[in-house]
Amino acid sequence: MKVNVLFSNNNYDELYFTGKTCVVIDVLRASTVIVTALANGAREVIPVSTVDFAMKVSGDAFRSQTLLGGERNTKKVEGFTLGNSPLEYIPEVVNGKSIIHYTTNGSKAIVKAKFSENLFVGCFNNASAVVQHCIGLKKDLEIVCAGNSGAFNLEDAICAGLMISEIVEKKKDAVLTDSAGACVLLHKTYVKNILKMLKNTEHGKLLAKNGFDEDIKECAKIDSTDIIPYFNSGVIKKIEK
Repeated sequence: MKVNVLFSNNNYDELYFTGKTCVVIDVLRASTVIVTALANGAREVIPVSTVDFAMKVSGDAFRSQTLLGGERNTKKVEGFTLGNSPLEYIPEVVNGKSIIHYTTNGSKAIVKAKFSENLFVGCFNNASAVVQHCIGLKKDLEIVCAGNSGAFNLEDAICAGLMISEIVEKKKDAVLTDSAGACVLLHKTYVKNILKMLKNTEHGKLLAKNGFDEDIKECAKIDSTDIIPYFNSGVIKKIEK
């Protein structure tokens, strides 16, 4: 099993992902929101790459069963029902609903990787569940960090490092690319206090400045759920156990 990490998807076209097994990570906060929404009963999440397309899809859907959720530069998009805080996606709001989801980085990364043979969404909340499932597939793995507008970000790389560390522990013959190995080293540096790390990242500081301190705490929880979001035909649903 070979494991590679992309610190950004900007330098790759959609066809790069054809036939690959991928995990998209956007810790702060798209991945965490998707995992939370599905854990709390959402029927599906539909990631989109533009606000205009989100509006179009919602217009074509059954409005009573559909919610628009997401953010632009951390803040809820005008006209959306929900922002991008995992704390908003509670059972009373999302149970049985389809959520059309747009975010600055995460939803775009998922859409970019849409031609993958297997495409999952991961974060600290579901790291071990995703790892266990990917190992069971017995395929090479691409971990795609959503990053920050095409640039590297620390939190996604460290989450990737957590997953890769677990893979190496369970599969001694795993082969790591240089980027995957770098993520393992980063994880070892910050593993003792994930919450502190998240608070000190560029995006963590921006979230705190905009009043989302509690979101950071939620995003820092490790293995709080075994939900595995799986993308297929434009829609993300949880894998049924």
